[in-house]
Amino acid sequence: MSALAERVEATIRRHDLIPHGGEITCLVSGGADSTCLWHVLGSLGYCVSAAHVNHGLRGAESDADAAFCGERMSAEVIAPSAAASQGSTEADLRELRYRATAGHGLRATGHTASDQVETILYRLVSSGNAKGIRLKREDGVVRPLLEIWREDTVRYCEERGLDYRTDSSNASTKRGLIRDEILPLLRRLHPGAARNLLALADERPRLPRELERTLVELLASRDGTKSADLGGGVRAVREYGEVRLEGRVRFGPWRIESSRPGLVVRTRRPGDRLAGRSKKVQDLFVDAKVPRAARATWPLVVDGDDVVAVPGVTVAPGWEETVRAWKDAEQ
Repeated sequence: MSALAERVEATIRRHDLIPHGGEITCLVSGGADSTCLWHVLGSLGYCVSAAHVNHGLRGAESDADAAFCGERMSAEVIAPSAAASQGSTEADLRELRYRATAGHGLRATGHTASDQVETILYRLVSSGNAKGIRLKREDGVVRPLLEIWREDTVRYCEERGLDYRTDSSNASTKRGLIRDEILPLLRRLHPGAARNLLALADERPRLPRELERTLVELLASRDGTKSADLGGGVRAVREYGEVRLEGRVRFGPWRIESSRPGLVVRTRRPGDRLAGRSKKVQDLFVDAKVPRAARATWPLVVDGDDVVAVPGVTVAPGWEETVRAWKDAEQ
């Protein structure tokens, strides 16, 4: 097993991308990255097939790419309508490929660490965030090469005599501008520029900028008590050295809000009783004809160990004006 294959397998196992020996469809373009992906997954014992989406945007060159993928990797060639592809952005075309291959089950793309760096740099400039490419999407698309650099995939292909295609339109894209002009300049500033940008992909996501600014201003205030609206019915309240969140809570289909801080929403526990009464929550469910299957996930509003409200069922004496709850369809 080659060193690159070992690294790819380690990424797959660490992030549970593909089951052992499982079926996987490689979405191939004919370039070095996807050719490497198709070959290395086969060498690792996965049941590999290939699919190529021909947008036809480069005329004869697009058709040659499709023919290459069909001949060299036995790829199924899918041709979306010309209207669907014309005038689309790179992101639009990518999503079109994912939709066109949705029936293929688990799919893998050849995105590399180099693509990750280019994506992070573009998003930093265009939107001020460093959100990177995900290793696994919810729609069954995985990126096993995301910890491998582009030069590694090229070397892998060349060492094994694997032919690959080069897209002549790459240089005219935004990604091509970053790859060919901006990153070389950044490397002149610091040779570790690409790896330092890649490290941003591992950082924990930050709050939305406006929300972060609101909280910073609240914390910086010297007023004894100050509050700020965070949206969605939630507000932050600062009292001297303490900050708490007040307002509306989402719990399954329920929306629960209270004018009193410090309350907690949870499901029932053995022995729970309504505050101020001797009746058990279990008996309240029975009296209210709450289905048995729904009781384990039914929300309770508690103050310390005291159950002060069972939404949709009852509220403890003295808490009627403090806690309000409703289901989505009831508002």
